[in-house]
Amino acid sequence: MKYKILKETKPTLPTYGKYKAKAIHQHTIDTHQLIEEYTKRSRINIDASIIRPILIGLSEIIMEHLRNGDKVKLDEFGLMKLEIESDKVDKPEDFKPKKHIRSVRLHFIPESHEGEQALYKDLKFEKEK
Repeated sequence: MKYKILKETKPTLPTYGKYKAKAIHQHTIDTHQLIEEYTKRSRINIDASIIRPILIGLSEIIMEHLRNGDKVKLDEFGLMKLEIESDKVDKPEDFKPKKHIRSVRLHFIPESHEGEQALYKDLKFEKEK
């Protein structure tokens, strides 16, 4: 995984002026590429035209469950859930969703076996030149 070193530029943060690592994302892999790779690696002979509607259908179902507040766990991959980031208020009755909810974020927790997460196993870091 490639990274670069950047200076924190937000003066309101306590880490202002300090340096941090930022991941470099070199490629975006789309559905077509995922399907091609799967058909090449699969032990069973399956046509890409069969995989695409299944993948798209699963994506729609996963999004629906996440929007409904469910957690979605995919075996050998991990757990996904939506989390709310909001401003704090003094009293519960002061909270107004449109005013105080700043964002919703997708949280992903990789599958773990006996405390080891396959996603991070043997991950190597390389500074961008």
